[in-house]
Amino acid sequence: MVRYWLLIGMLHEKNIDHLLTIHEIYHEPNIHEYARGREILARYPDAKLIEVKTHNQIPELFGFAGAVEDWLWNKKNVLILGAKHSLSARPNTRSSHWVAPSQSNGCAMSCSYCYVPRRKGYANPITIFVNIEKIMGYLERHAGRQGKKLIPDHIDPEYWVYEIGENGDCSADVAICDNVKDLIHLFSGLPNAKLTFATKFVNRDLLTYDPQHKTRIRFSLMPHQMSKLVDVRTTPISDRIAVMNEFRQAGYEVNASFAPVIFYEGWLEDWRKLFDEMNNVLDEETKRQLATEIIFLTHNQQLHEVNMDWHPKAEEVLWRPDIQQVKYSQTGQRNVRYKNNLKRELVNELLNLCTEMIPYCSIRYAF
Repeated sequence: MVRYWLLIGMLHEKNIDHLLTIHEIYHEPNIHEYARGREILARYPDAKLIEVKTHNQIPELFGFAGAVEDWLWNKKNVLILGAKHSLSARPNTRSSHWVAPSQSNGCAMSCSYCYVPRRKGYANPITIFVNIEKIMGYLERHAGRQGKKLIPDHIDPEYWVYEIGENGDCSADVAICDNVKDLIHLFSGLPNAKLTFATKFVNRDLLTYDPQHKTRIRFSLMPHQMSKLVDVRTTPISDRIAVMNEFRQAGYEVNASFAPVIFYEGWLEDWRKLFDEMNNVLDEETKRQLATEIIFLTHNQQLHEVNMDWHPKAEEVLWRPDIQQVKYSQTGQRNVRYKNNLKRELVNELLNLCTEMIPYCSIRYAF
Protein backbone atom coordinates (compact mmCIF):
# COMPACT_ATOMS: atom_id res chain seq x y z
CA MET A 1 0.00 0.00 0.00
CA VAL A 2 1.51 3.34 -1.07
CA ARG A 3 2.13 5.78 1.76
CA TYR A 4 -1.42 5.37 3.05
CA TRP A 5 -0.24 6.57 6.45
CA LEU A 6 0.25 10.04 4.95
CA LEU A 7 -3.50 10.34 4.72
CA ILE A 8 -3.99 10.09 8.46
CA GLY A 9 -4.27 13.51 9.98
CA MET A 10 -4.40 15.22 6.56
CA LEU A 11 -8.05 14.69 5.65
CA HIS A 12 -8.94 18.29 6.46
CA GLU A 13 -6.89 21.47 6.45
CA LYS A 14 -7.71 24.59 8.44
CA ASN A 15 -4.58 26.62 7.72
CA ILE A 16 -3.25 27.62 4.31
CA ASP A 17 0.32 27.13 5.57
CA HIS A 18 -0.44 23.44 6.00
CA LEU A 19 -2.18 23.24 2.64
CA LEU A 20 0.72 24.60 0.57
CA THR A 21 4.47 24.54 1.22
CA ILE A 22 5.89 24.98 -2.27
CA HIS A 23 9.26 23.26 -2.78
CA GLU A 24 9.27 22.71 -6.57
CA ILE A 25 8.08 25.00 -9.34
CA TYR A 26 7.75 23.71 -12.89
CA HIS A 27 7.64 26.68 -15.24
CA GLU A 28 7.52 27.52 -18.92
CA PRO A 29 10.66 29.23 -20.33
CA ASN A 30 9.19 32.74 -20.70
CA ILE A 31 7.58 32.98 -17.27
CA HIS A 32 9.82 35.91 -16.26
CA GLU A 33 8.26 38.05 -19.00
CA TYR A 34 5.06 38.35 -16.98
CA ALA A 35 4.70 40.47 -13.85
CA ARG A 36 2.57 37.79 -12.20
CA GLY A 37 5.21 35.19 -12.94
CA ARG A 38 7.94 37.32 -11.35
CA GLU A 39 5.72 37.97 -8.31
CA ILE A 40 5.11 34.28 -7.71
CA LEU A 41 8.78 33.33 -8.14
CA ALA A 42 9.71 36.04 -5.64
CA ARG A 43 7.17 34.61 -3.20
CA TYR A 44 8.95 31.23 -3.20
CA PRO A 45 12.66 32.13 -3.42
CA ASP A 46 13.84 28.78 -2.02
CA ALA A 47 11.79 26.61 -4.37
CA LYS A 48 13.61 24.40 -6.88
CA LEU A 49 12.91 25.73 -10.40
CA ILE A 50 12.38 23.18 -13.17
CA GLU A 51 11.97 24.54 -16.70
CA VAL A 52 9.53 22.69 -18.97
CA LYS A 53 8.48 23.26 -22.56
CA THR A 54 4.83 23.71 -21.68
CA HIS A 55 2.70 23.49 -18.55
CA ASN A 56 0.70 20.47 -19.73
CA GLN A 57 3.60 18.31 -20.90
CA ILE A 58 5.49 17.31 -17.78
CA PRO A 59 6.53 13.66 -18.08
CA GLU A 60 6.95 13.02 -14.36
CA LEU A 61 3.43 14.35 -13.72
CA PHE A 62 1.43 14.03 -16.91
CA GLY A 63 0.00 10.54 -17.25
CA PHE A 64 2.73 9.08 -15.03
CA ALA A 65 1.29 6.23 -13.00
CA GLY A 66 4.22 6.33 -10.60
CA ALA A 67 3.10 9.77 -9.43
CA VAL A 68 0.39 8.11 -7.38
CA GLU A 69 3.16 7.22 -4.92
CA ASP A 70 3.58 10.93 -4.17
CA TRP A 71 -0.04 12.02 -4.55
CA LEU A 72 -0.35 14.16 -1.44
CA TRP A 73 3.26 15.37 -1.54
CA ASN A 74 2.74 16.74 -5.05
CA LYS A 75 -0.48 18.44 -4.03
CA LYS A 76 1.22 20.26 -1.19
CA ASN A 77 4.69 20.97 -2.54
CA VAL A 78 4.51 21.34 -6.33
CA LEU A 79 3.42 24.40 -8.31
CA ILE A 80 3.28 24.84 -12.08
CA LEU A 81 3.47 28.20 -13.87
CA GLY A 82 2.44 28.78 -17.46
CA ALA A 83 0.58 31.08 -19.82
CA LYS A 84 -2.96 30.53 -21.07
CA HIS A 85 -2.89 31.00 -24.83
CA SER A 86 -6.23 29.63 -26.01
CA LEU A 87 -8.93 31.92 -24.62
CA SER A 88 -12.61 31.14 -24.97
CA ALA A 89 -15.75 31.40 -22.86
CA ARG A 90 -17.69 28.16 -23.11
CA PRO A 91 -21.49 28.44 -22.93
CA ASN A 92 -23.06 26.87 -19.85
CA THR A 93 -26.64 26.45 -18.67
CA ARG A 94 -26.36 25.49 -15.00
CA SER A 95 -24.63 27.61 -12.35
CA SER A 96 -23.31 30.11 -14.90
CA HIS A 97 -23.95 31.34 -18.42
CA TRP A 98 -20.29 31.02 -19.38
CA VAL A 99 -17.24 29.11 -18.20
CA ALA A 100 -14.42 31.64 -18.30
CA PRO A 101 -10.95 30.81 -19.63
CA SER A 102 -9.05 29.38 -16.69
CA GLN A 103 -6.76 31.50 -14.55
CA SER A 104 -5.56 28.21 -13.08
CA ASN A 105 -6.18 24.50 -13.12
CA GLY A 106 -5.44 21.71 -10.71
CA CYS A 107 -5.97 21.94 -6.98
CA ALA A 108 -4.14 21.76 -3.67
CA MET A 109 -6.94 19.66 -2.26
CA SER A 110 -7.43 16.03 -3.15
CA CYS A 111 -11.10 15.05 -3.11
CA SER A 112 -11.22 11.42 -4.12
CA TYR A 113 -14.16 11.83 -6.51
CA CYS A 114 -12.70 14.80 -8.42
CA TYR A 115 -12.55 14.54 -12.20
CA VAL A 116 -9.68 17.05 -12.55
CA PRO A 117 -6.84 14.51 -11.92
CA ARG A 118 -7.76 12.82 -15.19
CA ARG A 119 -6.78 15.97 -17.09
CA LYS A 120 -3.15 16.36 -16.09
CA GLY A 121 -1.01 13.89 -14.29
CA TYR A 122 -2.22 12.00 -11.27
CA ALA A 123 -2.07 14.34 -8.30
CA ASN A 124 -2.55 17.33 -10.66
CA PRO A 125 -1.10 20.09 -8.47
CA ILE A 126 -2.03 23.73 -9.06
CA THR A 127 -1.10 25.38 -12.34
CA ILE A 128 -1.30 29.17 -12.27
CA PHE A 129 -1.60 31.08 -15.56
CA VAL A 130 0.49 34.21 -15.24
CA ASN A 131 -0.90 36.17 -18.22
CA ILE A 132 -3.84 37.33 -16.13
CA GLU A 133 -4.05 40.71 -17.93
CA LYS A 134 -4.74 38.92 -21.21
CA ILE A 135 -7.41 36.74 -19.57
CA MET A 136 -9.07 39.76 -17.96
CA GLY A 137 -9.02 41.72 -21.19
CA TYR A 138 -10.73 38.85 -23.00
CA LEU A 139 -13.42 38.59 -20.32
CA GLU A 140 -14.10 42.32 -20.30
CA ARG A 141 -14.54 42.32 -24.08
CA HIS A 142 -16.67 39.17 -24.00
CA ALA A 143 -18.99 40.58 -21.35
CA GLY A 144 -19.23 43.82 -23.29
CA ARG A 145 -20.42 41.96 -26.39
CA GLN A 146 -23.28 40.36 -24.44
CA GLY A 147 -24.98 43.68 -23.70
CA LYS A 148 -27.53 44.08 -20.94
CA LYS A 149 -29.19 40.87 -19.73
CA LEU A 150 -32.89 41.44 -20.36
CA ILE A 151 -34.51 38.15 -19.37
CA PRO A 152 -34.22 36.75 -15.82
CA ASP A 153 -33.43 33.04 -15.59
CA HIS A 154 -32.57 30.39 -13.01
CA ILE A 155 -28.90 31.38 -13.13
CA ASP A 156 -29.38 35.04 -12.25
CA PRO A 157 -32.21 37.59 -12.50
CA GLU A 158 -29.99 40.46 -13.66
CA TYR A 159 -26.43 39.56 -14.68
CA TRP A 160 -24.50 37.32 -17.05
CA VAL A 161 -22.61 34.92 -14.78
CA TYR A 162 -19.07 33.65 -15.47
CA GLU A 163 -17.64 30.55 -13.77
CA ILE A 164 -13.93 30.94 -12.92
CA GLY A 165 -13.36 27.84 -10.78
CA GLU A 166 -14.32 24.88 -12.94
CA ASN A 167 -10.87 23.24 -12.86
CA GLY A 168 -9.70 24.04 -9.33
CA ASP A 169 -10.50 25.88 -6.12
CA CYS A 170 -10.08 29.65 -6.26
CA SER A 171 -9.85 29.95 -2.47
CA ALA A 172 -6.60 27.99 -2.55
CA ASP A 173 -5.30 29.94 -5.57
CA VAL A 174 -5.64 33.12 -3.49
CA ALA A 175 -2.77 31.90 -1.31
CA ILE A 176 -0.41 31.89 -4.29
CA CYS A 177 -1.14 35.13 -6.14
CA ASP A 178 -3.70 37.86 -6.87
CA ASN A 179 -5.32 36.33 -9.97
CA VAL A 180 -8.63 35.77 -8.20
CA LYS A 181 -8.48 39.16 -6.49
CA ASP A 182 -7.91 40.83 -9.86
CA LEU A 183 -10.89 39.02 -11.39
CA ILE A 184 -13.15 39.94 -8.46
CA HIS A 185 -12.19 43.59 -8.85
CA LEU A 186 -12.73 43.42 -12.62
CA PHE A 187 -16.25 42.05 -12.29
CA SER A 188 -17.18 44.49 -9.55
CA GLY A 189 -16.92 47.17 -12.24
CA LEU A 190 -18.63 45.38 -15.13
CA PRO A 191 -22.20 46.69 -15.48
CA ASN A 192 -23.77 43.50 -16.83
CA ALA A 193 -21.78 40.56 -15.39
CA LYS A 194 -20.79 38.79 -12.18
CA LEU A 195 -18.48 35.87 -11.49
CA THR A 196 -18.92 32.68 -9.50
CA PHE A 197 -16.88 29.80 -8.12
CA ALA A 198 -17.42 26.87 -5.77
CA THR A 199 -15.03 26.19 -2.90
CA LYS A 200 -14.22 23.63 -0.24
CA PHE A 201 -11.61 25.78 1.46
CA VAL A 202 -12.13 28.75 3.78
CA ASN A 203 -9.62 31.47 2.94
CA ARG A 204 -10.38 34.56 4.99
CA ASP A 205 -8.23 36.75 2.74
CA LEU A 206 -11.23 36.78 0.40
CA LEU A 207 -13.17 38.76 3.01
CA THR A 208 -11.03 41.83 2.26
CA TYR A 209 -11.67 41.94 -1.51
CA ASP A 210 -14.83 44.12 -1.55
CA PRO A 211 -16.69 42.23 -4.31
CA GLN A 212 -19.67 44.62 -4.19
CA HIS A 213 -22.19 41.79 -4.62
CA LYS A 214 -20.74 40.91 -8.03
CA THR A 215 -19.15 37.62 -6.94
CA ARG A 216 -21.17 34.55 -6.04
CA ILE A 217 -19.25 32.12 -3.85
CA ARG A 218 -20.74 28.62 -3.55
CA PHE A 219 -19.65 26.67 -0.46
CA SER A 220 -19.64 22.95 -1.25
CA LEU A 221 -21.46 21.03 1.47
CA MET A 222 -22.14 17.39 2.27
CA PRO A 223 -22.70 15.40 5.48
CA HIS A 224 -19.79 15.62 7.91
CA GLN A 225 -18.78 11.96 8.11
CA MET A 226 -18.79 11.50 4.36
CA SER A 227 -16.77 14.67 3.87
CA LYS A 228 -14.15 13.43 6.33
CA LEU A 229 -13.73 10.34 4.16
CA VAL A 230 -13.73 11.78 0.63
CA ASP A 231 -12.96 15.53 0.93
CA VAL A 232 -9.24 15.10 1.46
CA ARG A 233 -7.27 18.21 2.56
CA THR A 234 -10.32 20.48 2.66
CA THR A 235 -11.81 22.73 5.32
CA PRO A 236 -14.24 20.88 7.63
CA ILE A 237 -17.92 21.29 6.76
CA SER A 238 -18.82 23.11 9.99
CA ASP A 239 -16.09 25.67 9.32
CA ARG A 240 -17.49 26.29 5.84
CA ILE A 241 -20.98 26.87 7.19
CA ALA A 242 -19.64 29.05 10.02
CA VAL A 243 -18.20 31.67 7.62
CA MET A 244 -21.15 31.97 5.25
CA ASN A 245 -22.68 34.89 7.18
CA GLU A 246 -19.32 36.69 7.20
CA PHE A 247 -18.88 36.32 3.46
CA ARG A 248 -22.37 37.66 2.85
CA GLN A 249 -21.61 40.62 5.13
CA ALA A 250 -18.36 41.22 3.18
CA GLY A 251 -20.30 41.77 -0.03
CA TYR A 252 -20.46 38.30 -1.58
CA GLU A 253 -23.57 36.57 -2.78
CA VAL A 254 -23.32 33.37 -0.74
CA ASN A 255 -24.70 30.13 -2.14
CA ALA A 256 -24.23 26.45 -1.44
CA SER A 257 -23.40 23.49 -3.64
CA PHE A 258 -24.66 20.09 -2.53
CA ALA A 259 -22.17 18.04 -4.49
CA PRO A 260 -21.47 15.30 -4.94
CA VAL A 261 -24.38 13.61 -3.24
CA ILE A 262 -23.26 10.10 -2.32
CA PHE A 263 -25.69 7.32 -1.50
CA TYR A 264 -24.96 5.05 1.48
CA GLU A 265 -26.89 3.56 4.37
CA GLY A 266 -28.21 6.41 6.51
CA TRP A 267 -27.40 9.08 3.91
CA LEU A 268 -30.67 10.98 4.19
CA GLU A 269 -30.52 11.23 7.98
CA ASP A 270 -27.01 12.67 7.67
CA TRP A 271 -28.34 15.32 5.28
CA ARG A 272 -31.04 16.12 7.81
CA LYS A 273 -28.34 16.79 10.42
CA LEU A 274 -26.50 19.04 7.97
CA PHE A 275 -29.65 21.05 7.26
CA ASP A 276 -30.25 21.37 11.01
CA GLU A 277 -26.82 22.92 11.36
CA MET A 278 -27.48 25.33 8.49
CA ASN A 279 -30.75 26.41 10.11
CA ASN A 280 -28.99 27.08 13.40
CA VAL A 281 -25.95 28.92 12.01
CA LEU A 282 -27.13 30.98 9.03
CA ASP A 283 -28.69 34.35 9.74
CA GLU A 284 -31.90 35.52 8.08
CA GLU A 285 -30.22 37.66 5.43
CA THR A 286 -27.95 34.82 4.36
CA LYS A 287 -30.91 32.46 4.20
CA ARG A 288 -32.93 34.86 2.04
CA GLN A 289 -30.31 34.96 -0.71
CA LEU A 290 -29.30 31.29 -0.52
CA ALA A 291 -29.51 29.03 -3.55
CA THR A 292 -27.93 25.70 -4.37
CA GLU A 293 -27.32 23.07 -7.00
CA ILE A 294 -27.69 19.36 -6.26
CA ILE A 295 -25.35 17.03 -8.14
CA PHE A 296 -25.28 13.30 -7.49
CA LEU A 297 -22.04 11.39 -7.77
CA THR A 298 -20.51 10.52 -11.12
CA HIS A 299 -17.36 8.42 -10.82
CA ASN A 300 -14.81 7.18 -13.33
CA GLN A 301 -13.23 3.79 -13.82
CA GLN A 302 -9.71 5.10 -14.42
CA LEU A 303 -9.90 7.34 -11.36
CA HIS A 304 -11.22 4.41 -9.32
CA GLU A 305 -8.18 2.35 -10.28
CA VAL A 306 -5.82 5.18 -9.33
CA ASN A 307 -7.63 5.80 -6.04
CA MET A 308 -7.21 2.17 -5.07
CA ASP A 309 -3.48 2.89 -4.80
CA TRP A 310 -3.75 5.82 -2.40
CA HIS A 311 -7.23 5.99 -0.81
CA PRO A 312 -9.02 2.65 -1.18
CA LYS A 313 -11.32 3.25 1.79
CA ALA A 314 -13.17 5.98 -0.09
CA GLU A 315 -13.75 3.66 -3.02
CA GLU A 316 -15.99 1.50 -0.84
CA VAL A 317 -18.66 4.22 -1.15
CA LEU A 318 -17.68 5.75 -4.50
CA TRP A 319 -17.37 2.60 -6.58
CA ARG A 320 -20.64 0.65 -6.29
CA PRO A 321 -21.13 -1.53 -9.40
CA ASP A 322 -24.19 -3.11 -7.78
CA ILE A 323 -26.12 0.18 -7.96
CA GLN A 324 -24.27 2.06 -10.71
CA GLN A 325 -24.48 2.03 -14.48
CA VAL A 326 -21.98 2.98 -17.16
CA LYS A 327 -22.19 6.36 -18.84
CA TYR A 328 -19.62 7.28 -21.47
CA SER A 329 -18.49 10.89 -21.54
CA GLN A 330 -18.13 12.99 -24.69
CA THR A 331 -14.41 12.20 -24.63
CA GLY A 332 -15.02 8.45 -24.36
CA GLN A 333 -14.27 8.13 -20.64
CA ARG A 334 -16.04 5.24 -18.92
CA ASN A 335 -17.96 6.91 -16.13
CA VAL A 336 -20.46 5.42 -13.72
CA ARG A 337 -23.48 6.94 -12.02
CA TYR A 338 -26.39 5.60 -10.02
CA LYS A 339 -28.88 3.51 -11.98
CA ASN A 340 -31.72 5.55 -13.45
CA ASN A 341 -34.57 4.23 -11.32
CA LEU A 342 -32.57 4.47 -8.09
CA LYS A 343 -31.29 7.93 -8.93
CA ARG A 344 -34.80 9.27 -9.56
CA GLU A 345 -35.82 8.05 -6.10
CA LEU A 346 -32.75 9.55 -4.44
CA VAL A 347 -33.13 12.93 -6.13
CA ASN A 348 -36.79 13.13 -5.10
CA GLU A 349 -36.01 12.15 -1.52
CA LEU A 350 -33.36 14.85 -1.15
CA LEU A 351 -35.54 17.47 -2.85
CA ASN A 352 -38.37 16.68 -0.47
CA LEU A 353 -36.02 17.00 2.50
CA CYS A 354 -34.82 20.37 1.22
CA THR A 355 -38.41 21.57 0.90
CA GLU A 356 -39.14 20.40 4.43
CA MET A 357 -36.02 21.68 6.21
CA ILE A 358 -34.51 24.55 4.20
CA PRO A 359 -37.43 26.01 2.23
CA TYR A 360 -35.62 29.35 2.00
CA CYS A 361 -32.92 27.79 -0.20
CA SER A 362 -33.88 27.86 -3.87
CA ILE A 363 -32.64 25.00 -6.05
CA ARG A 364 -31.22 25.87 -9.46
CA TYR A 365 -31.10 22.31 -10.66
CA ALA A 366 -30.81 18.75 -9.36
CA PHE A 367 -29.55 15.70 -11.18
